[in-house]
Amino acid sequence: MSDPAALAPVRRALLSVSDKTGVIEFARGLAKRGVALLSTGGTASLLRDAGLAVADVADVTGFPEMMDGRVKTLHPAVHGGLLALRDNAEHVAAMAAHGIAPIDLLVVNLYPFEATVAKGADYDTCIENIDIGGPAMIRAAAKNHAHVAVVVDTEDYAAVLADMDAHDGQTSPGFRRTLAQRAYARTAAYDAAVSTWLASAIGETAPRRRAFAGTLAQTLRYGENPHQTAAFYADGSGRPGVATAKQWQGKELSYNNINDTDAAFELVAEFDPAEAPACAIIKHANPCGVARGATMLDAYKAAYDCDRTSAFGGIVALNRPLDAATAQEICQIFTEVVIAPGADDAARAVFAAKKNLRLLTTDGLPDPTTPGLTCRQVSGGFLVQDRDNGVIAAADLRVVTRRAPTEAELADLLFAWKVAKHVKSNAIVYVKGGATVGVGAGQMSRVDSTRIAARKSADMAEVLGLGEPTVRGSVVASDAFFPFPDGLLTAAEAGATAVIQPGGSMRDADVIAAADAAGLAMVFTGQRHFRH
Repeated sequence: MSDPAALAPVRRALLSVSDKTGVIEFARGLAKRGVALLSTGGTASLLRDAGLAVADVADVTGFPEMMDGRVKTLHPAVHGGLLALRDNAEHVAAMAAHGIAPIDLLVVNLYPFEATVAKGADYDTCIENIDIGGPAMIRAAAKNHAHVAVVVDTEDYAAVLADMDAHDGQTSPGFRRTLAQRAYARTAAYDAAVSTWLASAIGETAPRRRAFAGTLAQTLRYGENPHQTAAFYADGSGRPGVATAKQWQGKELSYNNINDTDAAFELVAEFDPAEAPACAIIKHANPCGVARGATMLDAYKAAYDCDRTSAFGGIVALNRPLDAATAQEICQIFTEVVIAPGADDAARAVFAAKKNLRLLTTDGLPDPTTPGLTCRQVSGGFLVQDRDNGVIAAADLRVVTRRAPTEAELADLLFAWKVAKHVKSNAIVYVKGGATVGVGAGQMSRVDSTRIAARKSADMAEVLGLGEPTVRGSVVASDAFFPFPDGLLTAAEAGATAVIQPGGSMRDADVIAAADAAGLAMVFTGQRHFRH
């Protein structure tokens, strides 16, 4: 049995990389340490052009690369050199009998399949970018990590040389185990990407096996609570958001910061920046204020005035770049995170005085209509579904009451519907003049959500010195149908004049009759937005 605690000399390395970043410098470092270099195709040409002595894999195997490079490393001379146990007499004898030389270091990064898919390449191109020889070699080297070091990430090049220098040209067992784990994680992620893409390509919505993968973006201080460990992974999709954002200042993001910032940015992205500036303020993954305005400052102030108490310590998301005037206003209260497509120099200068405020910019907004998957862990398994990318336009609405909504009411109804999509069920959202004036979230009863949102409106009216609750003259959105007239009537009593809801209740007729009796305009969307 091999000694897993033994140092392993590095005398011969095989380099075959798609991503050439840093490979010349790394190969030079290996050569300076007396390591013989073996390589394939483009990598060999690159290293040779850089003045390095490199042996071709084709010369070692006795077979040329063939079938457009599909077959080049799938040979006993390669896999025997990777898999042989150096301290096993039978293995050593087999190597000698068949002229197989050991390979002590494997450096492989795979064909850029994920990037090819992300570019929208056609089916055949994606197929050609599925690596076969690379994963086979990686798995072989990782299995034999008692003797072989395997590198799949360019950021590990320096660490390999440092480990060799620390151990007289040998690699340490703990380091090889770490590299092996990273190697298997890479091939697992690669296979997950291929299988997920292929399922989509053939229209398989519920494949027999489903795999998800990500790349570590950040080790977090803790999870939702201090006793929980946590980490943040990027899925490589490139969807603009917290995973792709640049952090300009502030403390490291926490688990809850990331979760809430994502919720805020996905919500504000519902509002086209070409139409008007929009702002969303989130607290504990629920919006406490959302508004559009003539300027970003106006939008922020209107969103803040929906629920100033909850906005304290919240997350602010903007659909346009941050400007100095808005930044100065945001700084009037404690805010955890601000995320926007951009921020000008003047805005960043304003925030520089707030060392703990985190500023993120993304260079874009996520498309709320783009298909995608969401995943949630449950005991013994996980739930997978399409992202809620449902969008409703005025033409999709069905007026079900005697009175149709006015033009102003219709604009607010559509606004309220976009917000309700991002509020935890049971969701009730009151909107007036392009701004939320009351939000009721996550209650077991829809009537309770309706009352809570109205009460918040009354509380804010007192804070703002208004003569009546801000909900008076508003419209109201419900993420799901009203099962009874009571919730709708509660909204009417609070001051709502128009209602948007999915419809579909067994008692729709009773609810419509109650709306008519109250003089409400009501439209059905035919689409609900449960969010749990």
